[in-house]
Amino acid sequence: MYCIELTIKLSPLPLIVQRKEQGDAQVLYSEVIDSIQKGNQRFLSLTCEKVKDKKITVLVSEIIAVQIYEKNK
Repeated sequence: MYCIELTIKLSPLPLIVQRKEQGDAQVLYSEVIDSIQKGNQRFLSLTCEKVKDKKITVLVSEIIAVQIYEKNK
């Protein structure tokens, strides 16, 4: 399982979504980075493959960091 973790301004806890495959996680990571760099998107909506029905929508301008890592079992 691969985690994509977003750090949000003034929030002590990160937002995390997970992907089963490394390739899928890398694509999502790239999408988040592109959204931050281009700034043409106001909101970013994410879903999680591990937790059914988990949905996150964030204001792109509030994202200060994003990381990707493999979750150890």
